[in-house]
Amino acid sequence: MHLNQSQQAELQMENSLGEKLKVLVGSLPSSGVTVAEIRDLVGQDGLLVFAAFLTIVFMVPVSIPGVSTVFGAAILLIGISRLLGCNLWLPKRIAERILPADKLRSAFNRGSRWLDALERVSRPHRQNWLVSTRLARTFNNCAMIAGAILLMAPFGLIPFSNTLPALAILFLSIGLLQRDGLCILYGHLLNLATVVYFAVLILGGGAAILEVFRHLVR
Repeated sequence: MHLNQSQQAELQMENSLGEKLKVLVGSLPSSGVTVAEIRDLVGQDGLLVFAAFLTIVFMVPVSIPGVSTVFGAAILLIGISRLLGCNLWLPKRIAERILPADKLRSAFNRGSRWLDALERVSRPHRQNWLVSTRLARTFNNCAMIAGAILLMAPFGLIPFSNTLPALAILFLSIGLLQRDGLCILYGHLLNLATVVYFAVLILGGGAAILEVFRHLVR
């Protein structure tokens, strides 16, 4: 997949993530697209931009089956590379996984309003202590890793099971890009909300299975 010169210039020069997303969506092929191709389209603007883009498709209650595992693994590697301070490496299996471009395009378009809204409300240097110290940076990168693991959890067909961790990662990404501690705080709270939500699902599912088992053994 290749961009023409005007698309490449627009993607590199435009500061708004929302505008970059429009260029990205417009350049997707009609057939399939790989994670490596999305990474290459984003360019050298940074791993956080790439992570933010990968969360957009999950801003709907029920996501595309299988995408959370692939995108979650890519975000996990982004978090690890940031934590270790090394370049991003994608395993061949993830980098070359072909995903349906038409479904991704639709999901990107529907989720873009979240990115636009978040960019409008974010403010640089709010609650700077959540961004500026080495301990804070380590904790925030670990939170991104945790969000990616939660995104990969096998609950994709359950409403909001992908949306909550994706929102956490999106808030963390924008917060780190803008050095906005309040956005980062929202990301941590959304990670916590995801853990609580999954715990309720697991406990509720376990109770339901136990009740069915009791009926069967009577």
